[in-house]
Amino acid sequence: MTELAAQPVAGRPSALRSFVDFYATTMRTTIQTQFQYRAAMYGYTIGMVAEPTIYLVVWTTIANSHGGAVDGVGPHAFAAYYIVWTFVRVMNIVFTPYGWEWRIREGQLSGQLLRPIHPIHYDLAWFAGQKVPWLVMYAPIAVGLSLVFHPSFHTSALGVVVFLVAIWGAYLIRSLNQFWLGMFTIFTTRVGAIFQVWFLAELLLSGRLLPLPLMPQWTQELAAWLPFKWTFYFPIEALVGNLSNAALLRGLGFQALWAAILGAVAVGAWRLAVRHYSAVGN
Repeated sequence: MTELAAQPVAGRPSALRSFVDFYATTMRTTIQTQFQYRAAMYGYTIGMVAEPTIYLVVWTTIANSHGGAVDGVGPHAFAAYYIVWTFVRVMNIVFTPYGWEWRIREGQLSGQLLRPIHPIHYDLAWFAGQKVPWLVMYAPIAVGLSLVFHPSFHTSALGVVVFLVAIWGAYLIRSLNQFWLGMFTIFTTRVGAIFQVWFLAELLLSGRLLPLPLMPQWTQELAAWLPFKWTFYFPIEALVGNLSNAALLRGLGFQALWAAILGAVAVGAWRLAVRHYSAVGN
């Protein structure tokens, strides 16, 4: 019964419209709620962009101290990369797998199993709505960073269009990644080591720490076949302008492939976890 209750409504003429209404209502409610706590939201936004800003300062300093470039990447190119990184960081915030521990402990999951829509839709809609206040508060930070570091962009019209699609593809891929990882919490109460290994791999293979062309060749080849690159490096480079038209379209294809793969993994992990789930709520 729990598995059936967790499945989306299907087979009805108004199913698609119901989903659209659900996402629109949830996102609108999230936007209204988050703007009620503007100081907290701004503090959180600053915290999110702190990581790429630190990388920006470090690599700009290194480039300036090495004759103006590191492997052909100059300080203005680093500035463009990491300033777009800050934007991607804001857009790529999703529900953390650690949050599933809280859901189970507080009985939240038990309540979600009784709803007619799969829990992942609540997370996708909620965090999609949060992007609006985050981006409003992020805008002056981006302007300030641009005035200080003077980024150089070589963006094409196709690059801008691909970026606008890729940033949401990255959000979907990362959401599905975190969702199936969260299923581990249903089987064991000690999941920190599993999550940390995954996040370390993401840090090294996604372009978060530094642009992938500065990594060893074997690392770049490995990253091309894993989902991490397509959630950070690809949308960043699409807007910075260092990718050819063929590479841009190929990147969207890889995003679609990984969304399909991780969607299947998430469905399988969910069905297996729900069968094992036995917690009760408060």
